[in-house]
Amino acid sequence: MAEAHQAVAFQFTITPDGIDLQLSHQALRQVYLSGLRSWKKRVTRLKNNVITGVYPASPSSWLFVVIAILATMYTRSDPSMGLIAKIQEHLPNLWTGHFCRTVVSAVLFSTLLWFSLIFTMRLCLKQLLSYHGWMFEQHGKVSNTTKIWAAMVRIFSGRQPLLYSYQGSLPNLPVPAVKDTVKRYLESARPLMSDSEYERMTTLAKEFESSLGNRLQWYLKLKAMWASNYVSDWWEEYVYLRGRGPLMVNSNYYGMDFLYVTPTPIQAARAGNTLHACLLYRRKLNREEIKPVILNVPLCAAQCERIFNTTRIPGEETDSLIHWQDSEYVAVFHRGRYFRLWLYHAGRMLSPREIEQQIQRIMDDPSPPVPGEAKLAALTAGDRIPWAQARKEFFSSGVNKRSLDCIEKAAFFVALDDDEQGMRGDDPAGNLDRYAKSLLHGKCYDRWFDKSFTVVVYKNGKNGLNAEHSWADGPIMAHVWEYVMTTDSFQLGYTEEGHCKGDVASSLPPPTRLTWDIPAECQERIERSLTVAQALADDVDFHVLPIQEFGKGAIKKCKISPDAYIQIALQLAYYRNRGTFSLTYEASMTRLFREGRTETVRSCTSESCAFIRALEGGESKEVCRRLFRTASEKHQQLYRMAMTGGGIDRHLFCLYLVSKYLGEESPFLKEVLSETWRLSTSQTPLQQVELFDFVNHPEYTTCGGGFGPVADDGYGVSYIIVGENMINLHISCKHSCPQTDSHKFGADIKKALEDLLELLSPEKPDPSKAEQNHSKKSKKDL
Repeated sequence: MAEAHQAVAFQFTITPDGIDLQLSHQALRQVYLSGLRSWKKRVTRLKNNVITGVYPASPSSWLFVVIAILATMYTRSDPSMGLIAKIQEHLPNLWTGHFCRTVVSAVLFSTLLWFSLIFTMRLCLKQLLSYHGWMFEQHGKVSNTTKIWAAMVRIFSGRQPLLYSYQGSLPNLPVPAVKDTVKRYLESARPLMSDSEYERMTTLAKEFESSLGNRLQWYLKLKAMWASNYVSDWWEEYVYLRGRGPLMVNSNYYGMDFLYVTPTPIQAARAGNTLHACLLYRRKLNREEIKPVILNVPLCAAQCERIFNTTRIPGEETDSLIHWQDSEYVAVFHRGRYFRLWLYHAGRMLSPREIEQQIQRIMDDPSPPVPGEAKLAALTAGDRIPWAQARKEFFSSGVNKRSLDCIEKAAFFVALDDDEQGMRGDDPAGNLDRYAKSLLHGKCYDRWFDKSFTVVVYKNGKNGLNAEHSWADGPIMAHVWEYVMTTDSFQLGYTEEGHCKGDVASSLPPPTRLTWDIPAECQERIERSLTVAQALADDVDFHVLPIQEFGKGAIKKCKISPDAYIQIALQLAYYRNRGTFSLTYEASMTRLFREGRTETVRSCTSESCAFIRALEGGESKEVCRRLFRTASEKHQQLYRMAMTGGGIDRHLFCLYLVSKYLGEESPFLKEVLSETWRLSTSQTPLQQVELFDFVNHPEYTTCGGGFGPVADDGYGVSYIIVGENMINLHISCKHSCPQTDSHKFGADIKKALEDLLELLSPEKPDPSKAEQNHSKKSKKDL
């Protein structure tokens, strides 16, 4: 009880002599330091808002403009062309002296001029960032237009930008013309349809284009003029938040630890460094010290705002995302119990060693879970409507509400798992598959699937994460995880015994156990949700395939885009696996635009199908090589179009929503939106290569992450290109479909990658022929 008494800042008792007030100076000091930290954050946020608000100028440039205007006035010239005098006439009588009124008027004019210059620079930068011709130029061949554009971008870009400095200068996502989108759609659908099906779809498309399409497009353009992005808010709401099925497997995704290395076998120590690294990233994020991602032009960073302190709240019709400005603790799950672990003490961040000690306290706690507590998180794994109803009925007041608030307002969620995972033991490949499944769904009740992300730490020191998808896309979370993994191993490190480094403050209060009062009826609903989630998890067939024989280096020697190479290999593998072609989804990003998220690249094209038919039909190598390069160039063109706002599916999606709002039926849109993506793919890009050292430390190889299958009879494939000599694949499907098998498809993909490399590699000269040619040349010389 001592800790409970220390947590109270003051106590008082009423006696006949009056009120006896007893202050706890230690507790008051903690309150003061905590408040001081909060105020420091507010000041930092205000300062960053000012710097970002005037970018690409700087606050100090205001003083330069004021001094310049005053200096020109000293030379008896009027740079304002009479405006300073006009301002002086309308000044209030607070300033009586002529000189004082003149100076104040000059300062006001200088400020207006400064804001006008900032507005002009931003407008120019926005127009420059709208140019995407550089993306469509051949590698190594830069046009004069692009060279001039690059120079102008450097001129109008400020120095040392913060994370959000470019946000106000990013262009809005353009709305493509209806006829262009329809034309691209028909082109993408051609290899997947028979002649009669294609003719029927062409008729529907032309009818839509000439009638309803133009009306829907008018509303969409109106929205594009008003909103920052005409897609993102609808995409978040209708694709994610209105989904009523389980988040687990269907929406959430995972990220893995290093493939070959576990920095420490001590679970509490690994958790200590991992959590501390997360806090370091959050501090850099709050201070906007993370450099904006630049891809010749800056990418939108809006999704970074909700990485931490964010939770998805269930609703009966639609969910909602709630983000809090700050949270000083995490919620921890261990053996069916929930704890609140404070990560700050006396106004400072806990050291890794202190977090390790606190985690060890949780692990040493012998108290059992109360009835209903152990499997409570199954509510977040099942269908959304039962969870919304249970939350409203059993968690809207009292002790349950306080404990649920504690979880939902936490910085993030931590799961301490009793299992051992990783690429280990006598069956490393099988254990790697089980590791992936554990991160994707766990036991269905040991991850809080509503939190923005859950850090999972296993008994043998392996770790990973499970992330909710609605608040941001995979590359955002991958950026965090790259920093956390490398900081954990290369910056923070461990002692020789495997513990975290640093000292421990003796006054740290222990973690707080959350309390629950879960009635029998709620326990029944938890069990029903668990049954739904368990059936879904058991149906997932997962295979993680590290390919170490070759990678980006060998592909680039063939002068082919690595992404195009892998996508065509996936098409070839699927054709061999199923004997047909399939509508294929590849995720591309639209972060060149403000608040951009993703766009679809339809990777199955007429060109890729022609190549595969030729290869499988036994055509000559020269013919196959020519067709492959044509297919590769087509894929790169489609990817660039998707990145620059010329995609197909987001435009059609928004047109469909407008038709629903207007109560109009479109057979064309209805059919397009009901198509099944049997092959869903995504590349996880390695964004912070400088944090890794694949030459000196090749064992510290990131394994990437994956997701569940989109279609019941299809595959989900995530891949990451690591360094020059490795590609990691994460393949998912469902056991319930007799036509899918993740291991067989993985073998087909590997064989396709090898076959393409053999096809494209230059033929090695025959040594016997070379010797004969040399002999003939020698005789000729003689």
